[in-house]
Amino acid sequence: MIRDSGLDAKILSLDELATVLSRERARGKRAVQCHGVFDLLHPGHIRHLEAARREGDLLVVTVTPDRFVNKGPGRPVFNQRLRAESLAALVSVDYVAITESPTAVDAIRKLGPAVYVKGSDYADSAADLTGKIDDERLAVEAGGGRVHFTTEITFSSSGLLNVHFDVYPEEAQAFLREFRTRYTADAVIGALKGLKDIRVLVIGDTIIDEYHYVQSMGKSPKELLVATRFLREEHFAGGILACANHVAGFCERVDVVTVLGARDSREAFIRERLKPNVTPKFFVRPDTGTAVKRRFVEQAFLNKMFEIAFLDDTELPPSLADQIASYLRGVLDQYDLVLVADYGHGFLNRDLILQLAGESRFLAVNVQTNSANTGFNLITKYPRADYVCIDEPEVRLAMHDRTSPMQDIIRRVAKDLAARRITITRGHHGSMAYEEQEGFFEVPVLSREVVDRIGAGDAYLAITAPCAAGGYPAELVGFVGNAVGALAVRIIGNRTAVEPVPLFKFITALLK
Repeated sequence: MIRDSGLDAKILSLDELATVLSRERARGKRAVQCHGVFDLLHPGHIRHLEAARREGDLLVVTVTPDRFVNKGPGRPVFNQRLRAESLAALVSVDYVAITESPTAVDAIRKLGPAVYVKGSDYADSAADLTGKIDDERLAVEAGGGRVHFTTEITFSSSGLLNVHFDVYPEEAQAFLREFRTRYTADAVIGALKGLKDIRVLVIGDTIIDEYHYVQSMGKSPKELLVATRFLREEHFAGGILACANHVAGFCERVDVVTVLGARDSREAFIRERLKPNVTPKFFVRPDTGTAVKRRFVEQAFLNKMFEIAFLDDTELPPSLADQIASYLRGVLDQYDLVLVADYGHGFLNRDLILQLAGESRFLAVNVQTNSANTGFNLITKYPRADYVCIDEPEVRLAMHDRTSPMQDIIRRVAKDLAARRITITRGHHGSMAYEEQEGFFEVPVLSREVVDRIGAGDAYLAITAPCAAGGYPAELVGFVGNAVGALAVRIIGNRTAVEPVPLFKFITALLK
C-alpha cells in the first residue's frame, strides 16, 4: 500500500496540477478528486481513497491548508506538508495539492474533475456543518463532472486524536470523557441552532478599538523611554458592537441601543462593520466623541505596550438619558433577552439600570472592571439580573472578598441580584457555572493557545446569554462558553466574531 520514494513528484501546486490534468484529459483519462483535512490518516481514509480511485483513471487529493482548519485550538495536529506527504505515500493517490482557500470550491473549478468523491457522511447536505457540499456539487457540475459518495467503513480523525493524542490539556481530557456520556456533538450543535428565534436587545457602550502596530527600536539614549517605529494600524468595532456581532451569528434578530459622540462619531465605520441582521439605534451625545481605545502593539509577538483612551466617562446629560429611557419603555417588552455589557464609560446611569432591571423579560449582565473604573463599576449596581457573567477578579472585588470559596461568593451574588444563573470565568482555571436548581459545574479551559485576550469575555457573554435565556442546563452553558473562549482568544482584537461553523466544528472535534 505504501511507496518509499517519489513523494515530491506527487505533491504539486494547484496550478501545476491543473496543467497535468489538462494534459491527461487530452489523452482521454478521467480525473477523480477528493478533498479534506486528513489530519490523521486512518483505515477509513485509505478505504475511501481506494474506492474513489475506482471511479476514474487518476486520483488527485486536495488538502485544506493549516490556516483554514477550523477544528479549534490544537488542530491540525500534523502540518499541511506532513499531511500531504502521508497522502502521497499511498499507491491509490496519483497527485496531491494543498489548496489556497478554506473550501474545495476554488480547487474544483481550477482542476475540473470528472468525479468529485465524498464520504457517506456528506450524502445528506442538510447535515453538513459547513453548508458547502452544495456549493461543491454546483462547482463540479458546472465543469461537467458528477459527485459520488463512497460507502466504505468510516472512522473519526477527531475521535482517534482525542483518544490517542494529547490534543487538549489533561484536565480537559478528563472533563470531556465524562461530558461525552451526557452530550453528543449533534445535541450541543442542535441546541445552539435552536437559539435563532430568540429576539435580542444588546445595550451598552460603543468602543472603537485601535491597534497601532509598532517595532521596537530600543531605548532612547537621552530619555527613559522605548522608541518604536510605526508599521501599520487596524481598527475594530469593539464594546457592545462586538457583542452584537457575536450573538448575531446565532440569533436572527439582534438590535443594539448605544450612544455615539457628536464629535468624530465613527458612525459610518460602525455601520459597515455590523452584521446585516444587527439593527442599531444610535443616540448622540453632543458634548464628546465616540469612545476610542488606542493600543500600541509590538507586532512580532502582539505585546501591548501602551494605551491611550479617548473617552468621556461622566454621566449622560439628563435630557439624553430621558430620551433613551423613553425609547426603552416602548421596546423592552419585544425582546426575549436584554443583554447588557456595562463598561462603566458613562452610558448606563442609575435610572437606566433600574429600568432595565425592572422591565426586561430576561436580563443578562456583564459589568466590567477596567483601568478607568476600578472599584466603581461593580455588578452590585444592578438590583436584579437573570444571568450574570463576569470574571473572578470582578466578582471578588464586588463582594469585597479575596479568599472565600468561589461557590460561597456565587451564592451571595445570586441572593443579592436574585440571579438564578451565574457564570464566573476564571482564566486558566476555566469557568464555574451555576443554576439555582442544578447547582455548580466546573469546566476546565479547552485550550491554552492564546493570541489575544481582548474581546474574549464579550464573546463568552454574547453566546452564553441566549443559552441561559433558552433555559439550557448550566453545565452546557459552561461548556459552550469555554469553547467560545478558546476560539475567541485566537482572534486578534475584535477582528472577527466567533462564527457558528468554526464553533460547531470545534465542538464536533471535542466530543468525537
